[in-house]
Amino acid sequence: MNIHPSDDSALAASFARLGGQDYEEVWSELWNDLCHLNDVHEGSFVALPYLAAIATGRAPGNPQDAVQMAGLIASASDAEHDARYAEEIAALLPVARHLLDSATEHAPTFVYLQQCVLAFEGERVWSAGKLEGLFEEEYEIDCPACESTLFIAFGDLGAFASAGDYVTTEPPKAPLLPADPVVLDPLPARLHQTALATGHTTIARGVTYLFGRATCPDCADVFPVSQQVLDRDW
Repeated sequence: MNIHPSDDSALAASFARLGGQDYEEVWSELWNDLCHLNDVHEGSFVALPYLAAIATGRAPGNPQDAVQMAGLIASASDAEHDARYAEEIAALLPVARHLLDSATEHAPTFVYLQQCVLAFEGERVWSAGKLEGLFEEEYEIDCPACESTLFIAFGDLGAFASAGDYVTTEPPKAPLLPADPVVLDPLPARLHQTALATGHTTIARGVTYLFGRATCPDCADVFPVSQQVLDRDW
């Protein structure tokens, strides 16, 4: 199945098949055509009315699947698409918020849904996959001073920045400096509070490291982690 942006009848037929027993196969085909390797193109946006219908129970399908695909698409939106699909995005937002409030068990699902909520709200920076390091518990960034490749880790082995490109010797490490949740800016403060409210304490802890500071183990420069995550070529 290869859906062309102008072939609305083929798209409608594909979404209609979600009411059958081969749901997983059809959904996989839709994802491959509309968001292959998480790549959003013009044809992806044409799916938003169908995804909104699924999310709001007006069409067969899994609402969470629909919200997550629509969130990925919305994260790549611009002013023109925002205006064209304003009704669909407005319908998707409360569903995404409800699913996020209920996402108390699986950390990746929580983060994906948080990105969806941000995307439907019009946030175009952190909604575009940049929060996923929170459940992976690591980010790869560059030191802004010496340009060393660094790995920011905050999992079971501790919270530290380690220098890359060390093959025969143990890479040097420096402890991370987490942000105080009390003084976080509005967006990270909201991410932190939402994670705590849904029981994702590990994600909340990760937010303090993502929006905290790191010391480069190669040159000792101290810098904000979040800015280097944003500056990285994704």
